Amino acid sequence: MNDIKIEKIIRSNRKTIAIKPTENGTIIVKAPKKATNKLIIEIIEQHKDKILKKLKELEKIKENNFKQFVAGEEFLYIGKVYKLYIVENLETPLKFQDGFYLSKDCQNQGKEIFTEWYKNQAKIIIPNRVIHWAERCGYNIKKIGITNANRQWGSCSSKGNLNFSWRLILAPLEVIDYVIVHELSHLKELNHSKNFWNEVKKCMPEYKEYHDWLRKNSFKLKF
Repeated sequence: MNDIKIEKIIRSNRKTIAIKPTENGTIIVKAPKKATNKLIIEIIEQHKDKILKKLKELEKIKENNFKQFVAGEEFLYIGKVYKLYIVENLETPLKFQDGFYLSKDCQNQGKEIFTEWYKNQAKIIIPNRVIHWAERCGYNIKKIGITNANRQWGSCSSKGNLNFSWRLILAPLEVIDYVIVHELSHLKELNHSKNFWNEVKKCMPEYKEYHDWLRKNSFKLKF
């Protein structure tokens, strides 16, 4: 067990114990309400080799996700994959037109240039989507901020200020919208109670699909 860390245990009315390895090198355990910690640890030990194998696979995927900014690499933007082209005599460091075109002179600064481009897109698209969903679901919004958060995709302060990571701009639009609806719902319920999830569901009935996508694919939103 020393080499397997439990991120959290989620207890519910389910009948079996499920173990979910994550790209963060930890596991999430879903268990029946009556399942003891001792029983959970025993189950983990029984499946230890399989869990460690999956964690190594996820770590390799995570490592391969880091970019070298060379021709032919693929980059996400609003959930779609676009190829990178390295070109000469480009009037700007980076151009997007059915693909990404990076100036050869700026190739060594690829990460910084892409990050700045993504941030600029996020500052335009995400606030517009927040306004759209706020009007649709009847929320009054105050301040909208775009952050550098690496794992916290969105947040809502007790003052009602909303913040979103620029990295969300790599996700499908439906997933971006889910995170927005999630944070808007905190304007009424600043917790994750049953009432909170009812608020999310009222505004976006199919939210679980996008919640699961983000949980399974969050490593794709980093480079």
